Amino acid sequence: MAAFRSGLLVLTTPLASLTPRLAPILTSAARLVNQTLYVHLQPGLSLEGSAQPEPSLVQATFEVLDLITHLYTGADVHKHLDIRVLLTNIRTKSAILPPQFCSVQNLAHPPEVVLTDFQTVDGSQYNPVKQQLERYATSCYSCCPQLASVLLYPEYGPRAPSVDPPDVSSASTIKPSSPTARSPKQPVRGYHRGAVGGTFDRLHNAHKLLLSVSCILAQEQLVVGVADRDLLKSKLLPELLQPYADRVSHLSEFLVDVKPSLTFDLVPLLDPYGPAGSDPSLEFLVVSEETYRGGMAVNRFRLENNLEELALFQIHLLKDPGHEENEEDKVSSSSFRQRMLGDLLRPPHKRPELPSALYVIGLTGISGSGKSSVAQRLKGLGAYIIDSDHLGHRAYAPGGPAYQPVVEAFGPDILHKDGTINRKILGGRVFGNKKQLKVLTDIMWPVIATLAQEEMALAVTEGKRVCVIDAAMLLEAGWQNMVHEVWTVVIPESEAVRRIVERDGLSEAAAQSRLQSQMSGQQLVEQSHVVLSTLWEPHITQRQVEKAWNLLQTRIPKVPSCL
Repeated sequence: MAAFRSGLLVLTTPLASLTPRLAPILTSAARLVNQTLYVHLQPGLSLEGSAQPEPSLVQATFEVLDLITHLYTGADVHKHLDIRVLLTNIRTKSAILPPQFCSVQNLAHPPEVVLTDFQTVDGSQYNPVKQQLERYATSCYSCCPQLASVLLYPEYGPRAPSVDPPDVSSASTIKPSSPTARSPKQPVRGYHRGAVGGTFDRLHNAHKLLLSVSCILAQEQLVVGVADRDLLKSKLLPELLQPYADRVSHLSEFLVDVKPSLTFDLVPLLDPYGPAGSDPSLEFLVVSEETYRGGMAVNRFRLENNLEELALFQIHLLKDPGHEENEEDKVSSSSFRQRMLGDLLRPPHKRPELPSALYVIGLTGISGSGKSSVAQRLKGLGAYIIDSDHLGHRAYAPGGPAYQPVVEAFGPDILHKDGTINRKILGGRVFGNKKQLKVLTDIMWPVIATLAQEEMALAVTEGKRVCVIDAAMLLEAGWQNMVHEVWTVVIPESEAVRRIVERDGLSEAAAQSRLQSQMSGQQLVEQSHVVLSTLWEPHITQRQVEKAWNLLQTRIPKVPSCL
């Protein structure tokens, strides 16, 4: 059977015996669905008989929360699947609103196939059961008109007998601020209004677990704080963060899918407290293990302002068994951003005016980013390197094309005794002075561009396939028109300042002034096709560069100008 873009998985096995079967169930579903898989919990549902199956409430217990955790943990093995556990029929003990099953719930991606773990007597794809499954799915959710159905049990063997777990306290997905002994069957309390916060970059399964628990606890409204502005500065590779509007859009779609009965208030989180610190109507706050201290700080802040403390619920982090040596061991947006390094982020430019046998990369980055070391690594892989700094030296040299215009513009006092231009004196004139800097760049940039084109022609005569223009001011100079792709090397500004001070002997103030005269890393990345970083050990940089180079080789033939 061909893969479907979206599907609905109806789980009917009693929860106690379902958990050990989740891995094969998800694996079977992943073979059939390649985009979005919705999961609907309905333990005990019968698809046999003539009566139309009806949805029923599932009591929110610690066992249910743990099962949802297992679902999202298992889903992380199948990277292509966007799994969403639907919470419409899961209710807490103090649910305020009566259940409403009369209307069909619209989903962001209408399922094309419905799957279930329901086991028929003979273990076959029993047609009447499949018909009941289709009727059940379409009575609960919006589905494609030609909905297909699959029974998954034949895929992974007979059902084991159901065994109730012992009624003892155990570790759980959720940890109240004042934990007490509890059993898996213990109901979870519901609240009118609560809050949760985070960056929510590239919504992943750990985010979904945090949000799902929040949605189960809340009965009327959930306030979701989405980190923005100053709260993003300390993030790893902030240049690769999704824009605030995109993060909010993805969040909204997920939340409305999983629990449409809630009212969601998505707000920018601009300080560590956010609405949780000031809204008197909020009753609980959901945090992760690493943000629990922040939750405690919110409660102290509330007490200082004569507000009641929030009930804190701490969610365990999801571990990432596939993390690399320089990545966190948890499922993390930071790791996802690291894995983007070296990838193609947007389609290359078509440059029919460039030599047809040459593919040109523009390599840039703020001062101190390590782009020159990246250029040398690319050279080691076979690229022809054009160093714009070296071209600048040639242009400045006595008799060079920029020598006389620069001397006339800035005066003879910028010269050494031997008549060469003192670049240190010249740099002191222009750095921090936008008007003087423009005078210099108006002279230099066209000259260097001409020299670079001459170098590109030389690369062709040497039989080189890839040419890299190493230029800190590539985009400011408008040289992106001379390249197929822009590759940017990023590091935190604080690290760039440290490197400049150490390398060039400048003061911190002078180093910062130099950076302020350039585009920021964020501005560069917004116009880049590939992003790299030299923030870690040299062998990790090498691995990034090799990844980018190998991916480049696969797409060069696809560019018309290179055919």
